[in-house]
Amino acid sequence: MDLALHIFVCKDMHMPIAKHNTQAQAAYQRIKHNILTGHFNQKTRLRELEVAELLGLGRTPVRESLKRLQDEGLLTHEPRRGLVVTSLDAQGIHELYSMRQVLEGAAAGFAAQHARPAEISNMESILADAEAGGDPVTLNLEFHEAIYAAAHNRHLIRSLQSVTDSTYLLGKSTLTSPERALTANAEHAAILDAIRRRDAEAARTAAESHIQQALASRLRLLRQRQKEASEP
Repeated sequence: MDLALHIFVCKDMHMPIAKHNTQAQAAYQRIKHNILTGHFNQKTRLRELEVAELLGLGRTPVRESLKRLQDEGLLTHEPRRGLVVTSLDAQGIHELYSMRQVLEGAAAGFAAQHARPAEISNMESILADAEAGGDPVTLNLEFHEAIYAAAHNRHLIRSLQSVTDSTYLLGKSTLTSPERALTANAEHAAILDAIRRRDAEAARTAAESHIQQALASRLRLLRQRQKEASEP
């Protein structure tokens, strides 16, 4: 059964959560996923009715989700165009990846120190799925989130979540490129190996290198887009 059709029970209050709220959350997550995979980009006009029809959800939860994403800065209202995915310039991209490099390095270092055996096994399973041809975008997110959880530092996780949400501003993931997905798997393997060996410094260095390579891929993609935009 579709997630939106369920009525869940709140663990704290033991009260049912309205189906409408569940639909709004489903719409929010699916719109973000479409931004990350490049289906929604800076050229896409996100009209409420069209998005609702695409997602197969009601207009009210879609309207609320679009407003939430606009409040978070992921969407921008432009004159004569309406809602579009917010774009970052080269400077903004550098700033974002600089923060990612620091935080991802710290998370990997902490994970090497604090990861439980089951958490390391989970990372191994995610990486195996990626190497077997699973969806690179989804599995990349899962791998990084597994590292965050294994770091066992709530303050770091909050900071990482904020930066991770900002990466949606970049639009289409570089991991949609088969070449980048392949090299990212190798970079993930290096991080995992260091975590497995409990080498915090090696884990931090591998994670920082991974983000540096991701930035290089992102800047190449930006240059390609700018070239295509300038062509008649």
